[in-house]
Parts: sequence; structure tokens; C-alpha cells
Amino acid sequence: METSPRPDPTATPPTARSGPSRALPAVAVPPPGPGGAGPDDTGLLPKVTARRRRHLLAMLGLVAVLSAVGLVLGLLSWAPEPPEPARALTVGEAERLAAVRVTNYRDLRAGVHVTFGSDESRTELVGWVDWSRPLLYLDVGGPGAGAERGLLQATPTVLVIRPDPWAVPTAATPPLVPPTDRWRLHDLPDGHALTPVLKLLFDLAADRTDPIPTADARWLARETLTAGSADVLQGRLPGAATAPDDLEDRPRYWVDDDARLHRIAVRLPGAGAVNVDLKRIDRPTLRPVDALGGRPGLPRALTAAERTRVERLPQRLRAQQGATVTLTASVGRETNLRGAGWLSWARRTGYLGVADLGVPQRRTLLWRGPTGVSRAQVSATDDPEKPGRPPLPPPAKTVWKSERAGADEVAVLLDAALGVGRAAPRGTAVRLREDTLADRVVDVVELRGGRDPVRYWIDRDGLLRRIELRTGAATWAQLDLQPGRVPALPAPKPAPGKNGRPAAASSR
Repeated sequence: METSPRPDPTATPPTARSGPSRALPAVAVPPPGPGGAGPDDTGLLPKVTARRRRHLLAMLGLVAVLSAVGLVLGLLSWAPEPPEPARALTVGEAERLAAVRVTNYRDLRAGVHVTFGSDESRTELVGWVDWSRPLLYLDVGGPGAGAERGLLQATPTVLVIRPDPWAVPTAATPPLVPPTDRWRLHDLPDGHALTPVLKLLFDLAADRTDPIPTADARWLARETLTAGSADVLQGRLPGAATAPDDLEDRPRYWVDDDARLHRIAVRLPGAGAVNVDLKRIDRPTLRPVDALGGRPGLPRALTAAERTRVERLPQRLRAQQGATVTLTASVGRETNLRGAGWLSWARRTGYLGVADLGVPQRRTLLWRGPTGVSRAQVSATDDPEKPGRPPLPPPAKTVWKSERAGADEVAVLLDAALGVGRAAPRGTAVRLREDTLADRVVDVVELRGGRDPVRYWIDRDGLLRRIELRTGAATWAQLDLQPGRVPALPAPKPAPGKNGRPAAASSR
């Protein structure tokens, strides 16, 4: 049986023309790519020619140009939607506006930033309002601040300032613990722009809601503030029964959805345009200065130990013999007194040199003895804020005038300090608070029941460190004491008359 010869592996494969050998299977060739491009190097993906790339880039550039042109044309032709016109209040808006002042009262305190006036008369106030006391504590700045530039504290009836003519023009947040010196009672002249502004800040709170506003109130807009969104509502002045006739004079309130006031803009007689911003999260407890009674406390009855210290005051003070004293008293709208001297419980005598800040070149010498009170006027050149002690012995070449005891608040204060060396204070005693004075812890005890309340600052050793008296100007006058030995305090000798004999002392 014949066998087929084995193929030669080195032989050349047959071609289509090499005879009747078997044909190789056909390989599928991908169709030409877009634009007639042939297969790429792999034979699987289309190859994009350079011409095709140029056409594609040109089309993308055209689309970008057309988009930019459309955007510019859209911005040029865009116009904001017209604001919603003013309208009457809804029931909910009217209720929120009526509740604004009682919400302030319940929140107790807020930070304030006030501007009023324009150009050279612009004044700026920065600080806090405490509606619960009520009390204002502000820094006064701006080109229109005038004599009030510096720190200010006020109640609805009393204004005290700490002037600082060299302060920077822009108001800043005042120190939370106010300075203790240089405060004075201040009287704003009639028509002063600050008067209606301070009244407005106090009037922003009330212990009950206002009447629901009617047709005289309007909704103006909805705005976004730092504290959130608020409705701008227009209505009456705080506490007023009716709204101003002129719409432009009606105050605008920025009130949020919880009836909290964040801003008020109003025109006030004498002050012009006034803008008040309230910082509702900035609400620290305020400390009134000593002239306004000092920081608040929690009055209570005396403990047994406190009562014992009050009852033993006379013995302890007489054992000390006397005290060096300093006086700080604002007893009138323009009468601010400073003084220094001594008192002796052993001799029942007091001797002070008193300066009136309104008359800096003059001093009043006040001598209080067992038999009466005498005064003399002398010239002075020292700082009235820190006057020196009176001369010893009392000058004879001056006119001393006798007067009845208790003629003014200073004499009453001196009498009270001398009197506690003879007998313990009588009356209803209340401990107001614990405080510090000259780095000593003291209990502030108020005696009530007399004509004016008197406060005794007693340290834990049972010594009197300060005595305070409520004045007719609704302020507190202070006599600070450093118990210890004092010099002899002889009575003044009347100046000789024309005949060489002592002149008779006149009395008032």
C-alpha cells in the first residue's frame, strides 16, 4: 500500500498560481473608518487623519465662541425682578411687631451699636443695654461726641460719664469691668442729641406687649442680616400711641420670625437719623459704677456672724482711734466732689479738704467737731480729682463759717462715719452682697428705715472700710476709710477782726 510523502517543512507554501493546492481562509478586514480612513496599526481601530483633527478642533472652538457670546448677551439683557411692593401687615407680622419690646424685656440684655448725626456731627455708641435694671454702659465716640467722649453709664434718670478727650475718634467696646475712678454726674443741656437716643434705647423694652398695630404699620421687605433673615416692618415709635404722619419718619424694625429685634432705623427730633443694631448673643451681666450703686447682689438677712460684726463696730473703731479718709460724691447735676482728710472716733472729730471738679482752683475745708461744723474757702493748685489732705493746723488767716449739722450730703456722710464709732447702726439691716475694696473682702450691709439708706462696707475683721449714702441726686456718695492712728485735729481759730479780736463766725 502506497504511502503519501511527508511534506517538506522548508518548502515554500503554495500560492494561488502554484497549482491545485488548498487556499488559505480569508481574514476579515474592518471597513474603512469615518471619512475613509483605513485601519490603524493594529488593524482593529480606525485611524483619524490630521485633516479630521483640524475639523474637530475648529468645530469645538466655534461652539465655545457661540456659548461665550450667548452668555454676554444674557448678562447685558438681564434685569433683577422688581422688589415686592410694600403692603399691610399679616396677622402674624402684626403680632410679632407688637411683641418686640416684651421680647427684649425677657431677654434682659443685648449689645448695641448706635450711630446718629452726619459728617462732623456723627456720634457713635458701642456697648450694652440692660433692660432688667435698667442700665446703659457705652463708649461714646465719633467726631460729634463732644464733652461726652469716653465712657458713659446711665439709668432712665441719672447719667454719669468718664470723659476722655484724648480717646481715639472711633468708639470701641468698653471694658466689661468699668474703671473705678474719674466718674462724674453729668447734665446734658436742653436739646442735646444724646438725650432722645438714650431714651430710645430704654424704650425698646416693656413688660407687656404693645397694642396690635393697625393700618399705620406696613411690611417693606425681607432681608438677610448676619444673625439671619428678618422682615423689615414699619410702624410706631417704641411706646408711642400713634405713628408719625410722614411715612419717612416712621421707624423701621428688622424683626425675625421669633419676634426678636435686630435693627431699628428712625428719625428723632434733635438727633436726626438714628440707626441701632442689637447684638442679641452679646449679653454679659453689667456692673454699675459705684456712683450708681455698684454691682447687683442678692439681698438677704444677716447671719449671726454678720450681725455680731455690725454690733461690735463701735468698740473696734474706737480701738483704732481714727482713720484716713477719701471722699467721692456726686451730689448735684454739676456738683462732683472729691476730698481727703482724717476722722477721729476718740475725739469725735473730722477734718476734710474738698474739691469741686467744676471749680478746680478752690478748696473747701470742712471741720466737724463735737459742738458743730465749720467751713472755709481756700485756693488750691493740686489735681481736683486727687486733692491733698487739708493743712494742719487749720489756717487761722481765713474766714470760717459755722453751720448746722447735716447741712448737705457730705456733712451727713461725715456724721454717719463718726456716729458709728459711738453706737452700732440702727434699722433694718440687709446684706446686699460680698465685694472687695483695697484687696479686702467685705460684706456690704444696708441699713434701711431712715431718711436715706446708708451702706456699711465691713471687712471680715469687723472694721469699717467704706460708708455710702444715697444722695438727693439718686447717686451714692462714698467715704473710704483706712483705720489707724491719725494726727491731732485741733479746732480752727476764727480770723481776728479789725480790732484784733476774733471775728464772730457767721452761720448759714
